[in-house]
Amino acid sequence: MTETLPLAERLCVICNEGSGRNSREAEAVEAAMAVLGPRAVLWRVRGAEIARAAHAAVRQGFGGVVAAGGDGTVMAVADAVAGSGRRFGVVPLGTFNFFARGHGIPEDPAEAAALILRGRTRAVAVGEVNGKPFLNNASLGVYPAILRQREGIYRRWGRRRLAAHWASVRTFLRFQRPLYLTILADGEERRVRTPLLFAARSAYQLETFGLAGTDCVEKGRFAIFVAPDAGPAGMVHKAWRLVRRTMREGRDFDLICAAEATILTRSRHLTVACDGEKFRLRTPLRLRVRPAALEVFVPDEAEEARPEGAAA
Repeated sequence: MTETLPLAERLCVICNEGSGRNSREAEAVEAAMAVLGPRAVLWRVRGAEIARAAHAAVRQGFGGVVAAGGDGTVMAVADAVAGSGRRFGVVPLGTFNFFARGHGIPEDPAEAAALILRGRTRAVAVGEVNGKPFLNNASLGVYPAILRQREGIYRRWGRRRLAAHWASVRTFLRFQRPLYLTILADGEERRVRTPLLFAARSAYQLETFGLAGTDCVEKGRFAIFVAPDAGPAGMVHKAWRLVRRTMREGRDFDLICAAEATILTRSRHLTVACDGEKFRLRTPLRLRVRPAALEVFVPDEAEEARPEGAAA
């Protein structure tokens, strides 16, 4: 009977084709599809085509669009679904899965699929930088450089959290290019020289690393971290404190809590990392929060735990 459901009641699951080359991830996708049953169709696409496939699913009228992958895949699908009126689901397959974990979505693929079938949703806010949505964070400086280093390490050693941390340490030791920025936020202007600006929209990610700013996120704002320029050795010390959850405001970073921010620099373009993916964007950079942009499948516990407008 479910085979004859109209598209408005069906699900389109979008998975990075690269997942099929990893037996664990391929089995995870199969397990999720077995639970979702014939009401769901699976589209395997190359990484660069994920956003286009998600837009196609929205246009074709699927009632729900599901991202099967890590935070980068989740962000690409969410970009298409945000503001469309379609419901958004996640089957986590990535290294960190901050968005899924922050909303209480199980990391077990079959359990995540069962949650989607239960149909409970909640409106979730997303961040934007120059109109590009992001779910967890957007950053400038050393973090995009870490992602470049991480790609090479992943190719050699696989997608492991230990490999990701090692990429961070190597990049901190080599990074020599601080940014000169002017930050306009909530009527105030700050001029900074910094190796890292990090705009967070994930309270869960901040809690994971013992960072301040969760109250900013839960009030529908950004927690913007600006690290002072302390050179490579200082960056390594900060990384160690981050691992030990001993980062402190005023010593390791300045915190700006703002609903909107504009970032100016002399460069015409900057590389921005959004949820683990790199983009070259024209300056100035404008950050804003879009409230209730996504209708996300969540468990009952997640709905009760997070106030309206908060992002995980």
